[in-house]
Amino acid sequence: MSDLADLFPGFSSHHVGTPNGHVFARAGGGGEPLILVHGYPQTHVMWHKIAPELARHYRVIAFDLRGYGWSSVVRGSEAGSGYSKRAMGEDILAIAEEFGFATFRLVGHDRGARVAYRFALDHPGRVEKLALLDIIPTHVAWDRINAGATTYPHWPFLAEPAPKPEQEIGKDPIAWQDSCLAKWSARGDLSAFDRRALNHYHAFFNEPARIHATCEDYRAGATIDVAHDRASLQAGDSIRCPILALWGNAGLPGKGPSPLEAWKPLAPEIIGEPIPAGHFVAEENPEATLRALKAFLA
Repeated sequence: MSDLADLFPGFSSHHVGTPNGHVFARAGGGGEPLILVHGYPQTHVMWHKIAPELARHYRVIAFDLRGYGWSSVVRGSEAGSGYSKRAMGEDILAIAEEFGFATFRLVGHDRGARVAYRFALDHPGRVEKLALLDIIPTHVAWDRINAGATTYPHWPFLAEPAPKPEQEIGKDPIAWQDSCLAKWSARGDLSAFDRRALNHYHAFFNEPARIHATCEDYRAGATIDVAHDRASLQAGDSIRCPILALWGNAGLPGKGPSPLEAWKPLAPEIIGEPIPAGHFVAEENPEATLRALKAFLA
């Protein structure tokens, strides 16, 4: 991967050890700590349009989720158990320990936002502020899917037992990945994405073990993560740090009822707003995303 462009000039590279191998992270800037968590089907590179500006104000860490990008694939897990959002959140703890962060701000997009909100529920007091980009809670999304009230066709497909989705995607992984990026963007094409970033996404997704890892992520979402959400609700747990929801007005959550209402049971004090964009707000509309994040995180 040495021929891939460095889209984080001035950032250092780190391989952070975990019980499951390592996670790859880029670190830059100075100030209060801020951890960025990417989504599917991407890597930490999805933050390249906004991370340099955030690094003018914060110590920014952008890392690859386990199984994604340059981070280790967790092997031997059953039915997605190694990819539950609670388990993936343990990698955030490893990063915080590596860099000496007792508390930090946390921003997540898509699958990374699911890791981030589960982390905030599981580790109250560690997250100073939490921003979630273009998601609703996992259990709400599945309730709507099962009721036929919303269409996320990739969710049930990717959550099917192995190896069905892996084999289908494996016929042409890059075409699958590009189709997701295009159809979830407001313009319905790849014009919002820097070609150099696409090269990064293609490099990781073109590996069978990583295709399997991303499917395991969704299998966990359909089972373990829903159970964790319901357990939190039953226990009366909620996210008590300041929390911001941003969503694309042409994105996935923006096509249903208000994302803020969906969040209220788990995050009673949540605030938020739509961004003129599709699902990939940080790449489709980095200016508006930055304005909202900087105002909230300050």
